[in-house]
Amino acid sequence: MPVPPRRLGSLKGTREQIVIILRRSSLTANEIAARLGLTHNAVRGHLAVLQRDGLVRQGGLQRSGSRPAVVYELAPEAEATFSRAYIPFVAHLVRVLQEKLPQGQLDEVMHLVGRSLAAEWPRLQGDLPQRLEAVSVFLEDLGALNEVDKLDGGFIIRGYGCSLAAAVHSRPEVCRAMESLLAELLEVSVRECCERGDRPRCCFEIAVESSGADSGRHAIT
Repeated sequence: MPVPPRRLGSLKGTREQIVIILRRSSLTANEIAARLGLTHNAVRGHLAVLQRDGLVRQGGLQRSGSRPAVVYELAPEAEATFSRAYIPFVAHLVRVLQEKLPQGQLDEVMHLVGRSLAAEWPRLQGDLPQRLEAVSVFLEDLGALNEVDKLDGGFIIRGYGCSLAAAVHSRPEVCRAMESLLAELLEVSVRECCERGDRPRCCFEIAVESSGADSGRHAIT
């Protein structure tokens, strides 16, 4: 499963400076080194880590003397992680939708959002416990620390926080979008049981069909 790029806030020192420089323009390692007063090898080491974390990518070659030099640029998907506008935008969007749409229609919109998000990720492999482990890692990558426990007739994902806390504010519609997202990824029935108080916490119950021999795959209806 793809890992979302790390946020700029998780970077410190030289790597943060490199990302800030590359947000302005694409540069070679030598050009970055010259701006920061570092050696070429030192910058290459930092660029390798930033590439691994999905923040930077190679953007082509630049002719410089007899040898072409690799040009580095910010990865397109990384730019969105630097914006602070998404959470307030989503929170107000949900509020306006809640005011304008009947509850049933709003629920359906949120379920469609969850299914659309799920379509962006590869199909999970393995039996249900293996898929649950992958989903747990996925949620942590999104910022929601969680653990998976067995429950009578299935499993439960208990979160120690909520990656969408600023947009939830006692609005179950946001949680229903995540409910549909997990149902599509796991290919079993999922029911949200989230806490939506001052400190929202994710919670999702996963039902196991009694007809399944090993918690196998079941279509979502």
